[in-house]
Amino acid sequence: MRTLAIGDIHGCFRALETVVSAAQISVDDQLVTLGDYVDRGPEVPRVLSWLRDRYRMGRLVPLLGNHEKMLQASRTNEDVFRDWLSFGGRETLEAYTSPEDELSLDAIPQEDWKFIDENCVSWHETEKHIFVHAGLHPNLPLARQYDQVLFWDRVVAHAPHCSGKTMICGHTPQEDGLPANHGHAICLDTGVYLEDGWLTCLDVESGEYWQANQAGDSRNWQIAEIEPT
Repeated sequence: MRTLAIGDIHGCFRALETVVSAAQISVDDQLVTLGDYVDRGPEVPRVLSWLRDRYRMGRLVPLLGNHEKMLQASRTNEDVFRDWLSFGGRETLEAYTSPEDELSLDAIPQEDWKFIDENCVSWHETEKHIFVHAGLHPNLPLARQYDQVLFWDRVVAHAPHCSGKTMICGHTPQEDGLPANHGHAICLDTGVYLEDGWLTCLDVESGEYWQANQAGDSRNWQIAEIEPT
């Protein structure tokens, strides 16, 4: 069984299904998705449906991202709702809403709210790795991490975690379309929603990774080929 991590999907379902095929992800693989399933891309409902199905199989650990956190907060705060719309939320609601209808959070079905509210977690830990959306405070155990760090900080801001484990994260888009290898941390957000962006899937043990884009293209490399920064 492989442990695979997938970076920020952002509603880009074609890239998701392409990278799943390229990496030959099977029911035996444990998959960790690093959050930011919603916003910016055009196919949020299809992305969440695929994730829900994988979760029901018992082979998915879905993390929350800052975009899910903003979506959740939008239900009770009008200011956050307006900010979220301009932060990619408009594309999410448009994917759920007919063109003639007003954009509303009520268009999001309960099964998608339940997946985000009840099934997504803030972090995941294995023997050698810690998976988070954005970052880790280097001197705090996982149970005492701050939300600001877990969901909003940039990966280059912190030293190695006190556990000695490698952090696998997303959140910080890599402009060159390649994962960032910092030695103690690997960032898999490669900006799939951007014109020249990619979605990245990493085998955390072997270091092999696959990428796909919304055009249906894919490519395959080793993380060791990226010089640590």
